Amino acid sequence: MAKILTFKGGIHPDYRKEISMSEPVREVPLPERVVVPLSQHIGAPDIPVVNKGDVVSEGDVIGRSESFISALVHSPICGKVTDIKKAFHPSLGPSMSVFIERDEKAAPRRYEYKNDPASVSPEDIVEKVHLAGIVGMGGAAFPSHVKFSVPEGRSIDTLIANGAECEPYLTCDQVLMTRKTNEILSGIRLAEKVLRPERIFVAVEDNKKAAVFALEKAVKEMASGGARISVVTLKTKYPQGGEKQIIKALTGREVPPGKLPSDVGCMVHNVGTFNAIYEAVVMEKPLLERVVTVSGDCVSRPGNYTIRVGTLIEDLIELCGIKMTAEPRKILVGGPMMGIAQTGISVPVLKNTSGILFLSDKAAPLYDERQCIRCAKCVDVCPMRLFPTDMMRNVKKENWDNMEDLYISDCMECGSCTYICPARIPLVQYIKEGKAVVSRKKRS
Repeated sequence: MAKILTFKGGIHPDYRKEISMSEPVREVPLPERVVVPLSQHIGAPDIPVVNKGDVVSEGDVIGRSESFISALVHSPICGKVTDIKKAFHPSLGPSMSVFIERDEKAAPRRYEYKNDPASVSPEDIVEKVHLAGIVGMGGAAFPSHVKFSVPEGRSIDTLIANGAECEPYLTCDQVLMTRKTNEILSGIRLAEKVLRPERIFVAVEDNKKAAVFALEKAVKEMASGGARISVVTLKTKYPQGGEKQIIKALTGREVPPGKLPSDVGCMVHNVGTFNAIYEAVVMEKPLLERVVTVSGDCVSRPGNYTIRVGTLIEDLIELCGIKMTAEPRKILVGGPMMGIAQTGISVPVLKNTSGILFLSDKAAPLYDERQCIRCAKCVDVCPMRLFPTDMMRNVKKENWDNMEDLYISDCMECGSCTYICPARIPLVQYIKEGKAVVSRKKRS
């Protein structure tokens, strides 16, 4: 097994991953309706290319944008477009969405092996990834075909498959690595044809021994050819799965402030993204569904579920036969550290939805903010080596001109500072406010 690597800083929360690992991945029945947001990616929102009353088939494009940084959106079911209007989005608030009611007589589309990976050209791979609407499935939702378009003058010598999955509760990547091992590795080989890196890492935290074993076994059984794929074990620590942290741990390189991984010759994709790339290229399957962790101490059937994009959480609860064992204090889309708290359950699953958590008072207690005691614990754990309390104090005093000097834009909002703070100061909340003001000032 490879040497255990890590980065400076970080925290060790209670991971609670055992809650959702006891059952196999469950296939969720097709919903009777879906609400599909046209903003499911970083970049320009899509424009609807269907109208109210149109009949759509599974996989039909329903949204596109002429902007380069964008991703196609497809219909996840066969049915009729009943409306196109703003609806609740897990992170953006009201967002333009396509409402579709399912045709119960229409059979789900079957996806079969169509293209030999060995015979597909790099250009065809990028095009098929584009046509499938694939985005980063670890949370960022950056369009994958755009990521493959490396700027002129740069080259990628290191390709990284991110299987760290450092967020507590979440296990969807872990089950993919054990159940879709060969598909993930095939997706990596397809990306290799596009990028031609010198080395390839599959990085997994050391609390996922079954995934490490499955990957190492599959790599040994792969046909030789191409760059060597190394399965590397990372120390279990949050936020080990952060892009800059995983690059530092594996290569020793640091991505400078305001720069991208490609500036230091690296590219990182989530393992789920590689699985989606395989399905897009080999099976010509759009990104219509994904594995989502449903967990928390308030649900009767925690686990990992294959869910169609656009399925509302309220419908998912019924489709999965989930009962609430306690009243949730907090419902999160994503993990407990970086997830977005929801005001209701009429929100849809997106391409980058990794988890849906239902947490009680005990699991998500509320605290009163107290005065900073200047212990510097937040500085010690910050993976970006920033000064969270300085940012907080400047936000409170509205000293916006000082924010750039504190590199506030480099904050990844991981929540480590808030977690470790003995005064229970919601540091990330203050930093988010400061980042929003700085962003507005730049635009004005």
